[in-house]
Amino acid sequence: MLYALCSMPHLTMKKPQSIRSILEQTFKGLELDVPIRTYSIFSAWKEIVGEAIAQQTQPRTIRNRILFMDVSHSTWMQQLQFLKPTLLEKINGFLGEPLIEDIRFKVGKIPQTNTPKVRKLEREERLDRKTMDRIEQLIENINDMELKRRFREILIKNAKVERSRKKSGQES
Repeated sequence: MLYALCSMPHLTMKKPQSIRSILEQTFKGLELDVPIRTYSIFSAWKEIVGEAIAQQTQPRTIRNRILFMDVSHSTWMQQLQFLKPTLLEKINGFLGEPLIEDIRFKVGKIPQTNTPKVRKLEREERLDRKTMDRIEQLIENINDMELKRRFREILIKNAKVERSRKKSGQES
């Protein structure tokens, strides 16, 4: 009887999936894949645009595939307008696909540390128990503790950013 069950084509075991494909499917299912990837430019800003531009600029937010950026001075803003095609190419090259379609510049204060506002919001915001329970539920089947920890961090960061956006009325 066991032989008969195993020989049935619809009962054969599937090949195991890689952790990467499982995470990608989860991100897509939760519609987190694009926001997480696009916001990854915040932490890699200096690497993407170079030291000189990074010292004079700071990515502020991303809405509707538009990167909003603070710039230290109007002279830099004018220069960056000329460099916009190159910046878009570098940003989308880093992301691996054209997720950012435009950049909007605004003169603003650039902190010495060049830390994105998202990080400040992450420290200030605390998530409610329901959201934390949902995150834990999503990662409960991940056995690798390091992977589980990193996945939890990503989901928490995204939830804080989304909540902050909703509070400020900037939902995309």
